[in-house]
Amino acid sequence: MKEWPGMPQILGLETEHSWAEWNIVKVPDAFTLDRKIHAAGWNFFFMAAEVKAMFFGSLSAAKVQSALKRILAKVKPQHFNGLEVTGVVARHFLGVPYVTVSAHSRHMQHSCNLDSADARQTSQDNAEWARG
Repeated sequence: MKEWPGMPQILGLETEHSWAEWNIVKVPDAFTLDRKIHAAGWNFFFMAAEVKAMFFGSLSAAKVQSALKRILAKVKPQHFNGLEVTGVVARHFLGVPYVTVSAHSRHMQHSCNLDSADARQTSQDNAEWARG
C-alpha cells in the first residue's frame, strides 16, 4: 500500500518499506486487513481486473519484485493506493520454467463511493506533500 502520514497508527497496521512510496502491510490475509480498515471507518475497494506479469526462469525474490514493479507501472495511471498479490505460480512449458505473478488493484478511502482517478491522484499528491 502507499503510505501517508499516520496511516499505520490510525489503522493499527504493521508495515515494512518496500520500494519508492510502497510499503508491505503485514497481515495474515486480505480479510484481516479489510476488517481493520472497516473498523477504523474506512472503505477498501477491490478492482476486479486482474493484472499479470510473467518471467522466465526459476522463482526468486528479485524476479518477483521485478514483476511487481512492472505490475505497478501498469496500474499507476489509475492512482489506486493498494495492490493485492493474488498469485505467484511457477510452471513449465516444453521444459522451460516460467512464473506468473497476478495482482488486483485495491483502494482505501473514507467515502463508500469510489473516487474518480483525478480525486485519487489529488489525494496521493497531498499525501506525498505531507511526507515532505
